[in-house]
Amino acid sequence: MILKQIYFIYNPNSGRASIGSHLDIILDRFTSAGYQVTVHPTQYRGDATACAKMVCDSGCYDLIVCSGGDGTLNEVINGCMTSEKSCEIGYIPFGSTNDFAWGIGIPKNPKKAVACILNGEPTPCDVGRFNKKNFIYIAAFGIFTEFSYQTPQKFKNVLGYAAYILNAFLKMPKIHSCHMRIVHDSGVIEDEFIYGMVTNSTSVAKQLFLSDVQFDDGLFEVMLIRKPANLVELYKLVTAFSKIQIGFKKRYLCYFRTSKLCVINLDDKPVPWTIDGEYGGTDKVNEISILQKAVTFRIDPAFREQAKEFNNTGIANVIPSKEKLLLDERREGE
Repeated sequence: MILKQIYFIYNPNSGRASIGSHLDIILDRFTSAGYQVTVHPTQYRGDATACAKMVCDSGCYDLIVCSGGDGTLNEVINGCMTSEKSCEIGYIPFGSTNDFAWGIGIPKNPKKAVACILNGEPTPCDVGRFNKKNFIYIAAFGIFTEFSYQTPQKFKNVLGYAAYILNAFLKMPKIHSCHMRIVHDSGVIEDEFIYGMVTNSTSVAKQLFLSDVQFDDGLFEVMLIRKPANLVELYKLVTAFSKIQIGFKKRYLCYFRTSKLCVINLDDKPVPWTIDGEYGGTDKVNEISILQKAVTFRIDPAFREQAKEFNNTGIANVIPSKEKLLLDERREGE
């Protein structure tokens, strides 16, 4: 009997819950489903990229399974994108926030994530291009962004997203706005912004939800937050976002969809970017485009969440469907 082949790449240092305690059951379930699994724990930054390229180039594997956080997934995506051959991707999230996984419908529970892969369907997904780098989830500048790569991993593992918030608020008085010009499909925007993000996800840090996001439509979701009048307004704005009260101070919010954009820093001071939670550089001119349906994930449609738009803003509360809740209860015992 010829077994199907999985190349399993995992980051042993990602997230609050170490994959070590789940590794046996993950491998057992793949093996029981008729797969032969090759296991590779990442050894250094960029290792997952090299492995993913090797897997695609070889043409010997039916599936790449990646386990870790958004950064590990980003490395795997970059490896796949540098190969002329393709391979379907399965993802078992073990990071601190796992926004991309949550949005596209991959459960955080390892057993359910494996079931999502085994019962899944090929699901095309767009990939963002930031200058010469690829991203699967988000490229952003301004408030909170630098904290994603400056927050120590040990704090992220213990506190999850709370670690980002704590680190950010400790440095809040130091935050400045960025004078940016953004050229996009429908025009040009120039203003003072404290935050800007380009994303292909329904969830950002599990605090902000976007509605009607299609992962393969060739469009980015872009959100820009203008500079508030003072620090008190800034605190109110952050609180409003955390409580999904976007109606507050809507004049600060700019939201649109586009297939490409150019973001130009008009300040003398460098503005750092983050790409999928990692440092993305400080170039003054950043060309951002989307590669439609560039990679394919193995996703079970039953796990997708339902989003309800909030006050015609593009922002949403995400509510599980009744079918998903019943499915979760049934699979919880598996």
